[in-house]
Amino acid sequence: MAFQTAGGYGNLPNGAFSPVIYSKKVQTAFRKTSVCEDVTSNDYMGEIANMGDTVRIMKEPEVTIQEYARGTAVTPQDLNDEDFTLIVDKANYFAFKMDDIEEAHSHVNFESMASDRAGYRLRDQYDMEVLGYMTGFKSATISSIPGTARVAADKSGTDPISVAANGLLANNLVSRASFVSGGAATDSIATHPDGSTGEATPLGVLNRMARILDQQNVDREGRWVVIDPVFAEQLNDENSKLLSNDFGNANDALRNGRVMTGLIRGFRVYMSNNLPSVGNGPAAVDTNGSSANYGVVCAGHDSAVATASQIEKTETYRDPDSFADIVRGLHLYGRKILRPEALVRAHYNIAA
Repeated sequence: MAFQTAGGYGNLPNGAFSPVIYSKKVQTAFRKTSVCEDVTSNDYMGEIANMGDTVRIMKEPEVTIQEYARGTAVTPQDLNDEDFTLIVDKANYFAFKMDDIEEAHSHVNFESMASDRAGYRLRDQYDMEVLGYMTGFKSATISSIPGTARVAADKSGTDPISVAANGLLANNLVSRASFVSGGAATDSIATHPDGSTGEATPLGVLNRMARILDQQNVDREGRWVVIDPVFAEQLNDENSKLLSNDFGNANDALRNGRVMTGLIRGFRVYMSNNLPSVGNGPAAVDTNGSSANYGVVCAGHDSAVATASQIEKTETYRDPDSFADIVRGLHLYGRKILRPEALVRAHYNIAA
């Protein structure tokens, strides 16, 4: 005989478990699957305890070089001890109920299933927000792909150098203007693997991004690029040089997160579905680029963005109104662009 259930009750079954064990499972899943964990720096994390905490980061002082003539007095320069701030101002949570009776009758381990899912969802939201932040976009609602331009009101903390309203350098955008004379900077690049259609090849886009970083004196060691599946498909097209010896090891298999063990144009290559997508996204065919439908590719250096992140608390408590445990967890984090010159993004759509 089935156990009686009140009308409208739809909660999943669960098992009683230690909150300490649960916390470790969620945190492990989060760290193993996050792209942003691998392309940002946590050197400045410090001790994070509460939302609103601030991490102060010292800026390297600028030293002026002057000509010297024998017999003239040397005037020492006063150094500025400037700093800028990373504010821990982002918090996401999960909460779910585990019923005692359903747990006792269940033949599956809902503890493990819920733990895995909670870790995945925290990672997904974190990646989505940080990748949007790094490219100048934000989500319209939580859990939606970033596609709305960030504005000055979205910035938090102080900046290391003068930047645009979205926190980035305007000149570090690769757009149609980068490849077409008279092309608009607001339009995307129409890409095609062999260059027979459109304005650039995917490798040509990566070349231009690498050149911009070179011109900004960004170290070549520690560079990365995050691409979406559409861009990855173009790179892996039969006409692409991705699999040649010049661009990687032909035996490297595509993997979740990092695409290959080798480098392309000096970049470690990662793939993510959480990059910003505007309008109908990069798969919207347009041979002349578009300002309404495009995807975003982001490249940079490991030191470009700092993240301070932790799952502050996971706890289990008894539901006072039923025979069930309520489990909830909180992910607290902050992020800050430390070196805007070490970030470059490209707006693109496929040409055919």
